[in-house]
Amino acid sequence: ITPLGSHYLLTHFDTPILDFNRHKLHFEGAFENPFELDMSQICDLPEITMPVTLECSGNGRAHLSPRAYSMPWGYEAVGTSEWTGTPLAPLIAQAKPKADVIEISFTGVDFGYAAGVGHYFGRSLTLSQLEKLDVLLVHSMNGQPLLPQHGAPLRIVVPGWYGMASVKWLNKIEALTEKFEGFQQIQTYRFRQDIEDQGRPVTIIKVKSLMVPPGVPDWLSRDRSVKSGNVTIIGKAWSGAG
Repeated sequence: ITPLGSHYLLTHFDTPILDFNRHKLHFEGAFENPFELDMSQICDLPEITMPVTLECSGNGRAHLSPRAYSMPWGYEAVGTSEWTGTPLAPLIAQAKPKADVIEISFTGVDFGYAAGVGHYFGRSLTLSQLEKLDVLLVHSMNGQPLLPQHGAPLRIVVPGWYGMASVKWLNKIEALTEKFEGFQQIQTYRFRQDIEDQGRPVTIIKVKSLMVPPGVPDWLSRDRSVKSGNVTIIGKAWSGAG
């Protein structure tokens, strides 16, 4: 389990500071039974705690060539926390998506611009994806209420998917009868071969591993020295698909 202060952070826009006692989650759009919940109601729902590894889809981008100008991650953009909240599926069922609903979108209150387009950060999942994923509506992390930078007072966590799917500062869940056209769904988070390529969407975390470097480092070059002889190498590996 990664300590709170060591878990990676990627925030597209300013970090909202929201009032727990006034914040509400709205279920709207093509639901038969739209409703809203305040945080006290959400915290009274059946609760589970689930260890989930989140990784930024840009983890390692500092080593790309040409180098990307965005957050220059080495390989540190990964962490595992114990997330506490309530399963999302029963709430979606309670809201009753209409027969022609194909996707459910999740939108936070954080607003900003990318490529000149103003938007709230939002993502979506299809109904079939939601059936396979144990999505959590989360209010606590490692036994403590969410910190502002981690999405307080409410976020979703999508186990197995890269971190962009786990929308922070969540205030709206919407049932859609057409594909979600949000900027962070269509314009970004896609695997592309070149600038003209429409790409494939980033979804499940790919297999990756990190090894603990042996020996001791040189201050400037970071070259490492080890004693002669056998050296034991340890590390961890993870993926979103088991």
